[in-house]
Amino acid sequence: MSTDPQPTHGADPRPLTTEPLPLDLVNTVWIDEGVRHDLLQYPGGVSIWLAAAGFAGTVPDTPETRDALLVTRAAIGRLLDEHGGHDDHEQAANGLNETLRHGRIQRLLGPEGPESVIDTDSPAWLAAWSAAEAYLRLLEEHPDRIRKCANPECVLHFYDVSKNGGRRWCSMAGCGNRAKTQRHYTRHRKNTAPANP
Repeated sequence: MSTDPQPTHGADPRPLTTEPLPLDLVNTVWIDEGVRHDLLQYPGGVSIWLAAAGFAGTVPDTPETRDALLVTRAAIGRLLDEHGGHDDHEQAANGLNETLRHGRIQRLLGPEGPESVIDTDSPAWLAAWSAAEAYLRLLEEHPDRIRKCANPECVLHFYDVSKNGGRRWCSMAGCGNRAKTQRHYTRHRKNTAPANP
């Protein structure tokens, strides 16, 4: 599988966006026609993700921010990997906990009443810490709704908010449509195959 480190020019090139923050961070890596893409490795990619995730102007695009995002993305990604063993899971949990040590939610009484404010070691850790904390909330609410796309060639994750909890694909237009086309092709070939004499 090749990697395509092509620069982006301000537009978010990812095929799946608007997932909850921790999954959106993990989805900064995707595969398109056998080519692995990594938004955080593209020139300007960190800024693109920060803007898409709502952190433009509050989190600087610095090497510290990029490193914090990469470490946190790796930890969440390993936790989502159902094939990892106990040691890998423990190592990933330690990585996530290390990110969480960089911040906390501070409760204050503000002019309008009670407030919750995120307090991090430095602004560079705000986005990574927020993604780690949001991952814990997903685990508390509906961990069974956190899914990997059913396409074995796809690495994207999503949070299934469908009423029946039956979503299987990162998107119906992408992987879902490809699977449907493949099933049709397989059925068609089976029905048109010559009978054995």
